[in-house]
Amino acid sequence: MLAFPSGFKIYLAVEAVDMRKQFNGLWALATERLKEDPLQGAVFAFTNGERNRLKLLYWDGTGVWVLAKRLEKGRFTWPTGGTGGKLSLTPEALTMLLAGIDLKKAEKKAWYERLV
Repeated sequence: MLAFPSGFKIYLAVEAVDMRKQFNGLWALATERLKEDPLQGAVFAFTNGERNRLKLLYWDGTGVWVLAKRLEKGRFTWPTGGTGGKLSLTPEALTMLLAGIDLKKAEKKAWYERLV
């Protein structure tokens, strides 16, 4: 399982993309569609129209990573909304999304409710 430190920037593209895109194609989507600079070290999450494939793009300072996941059964529950075709996620939210938790119905509780 992937783990990112708290406070790590993660951007999720809410619109489906062509999963044939590799390094350069995903980089172009991050800069042109999402209006973010991948060189700043954020992770960018993309999915296809069927929501059964996921790709992550990440610049680690020395090179570009592309991680891919294909579900054999089921679909990712992909959040909607956001501004500029993207949503900003916490590392915890990305972990939940990858684990199959429906983020559309989840609510972030106030800090005092999470202490229980």
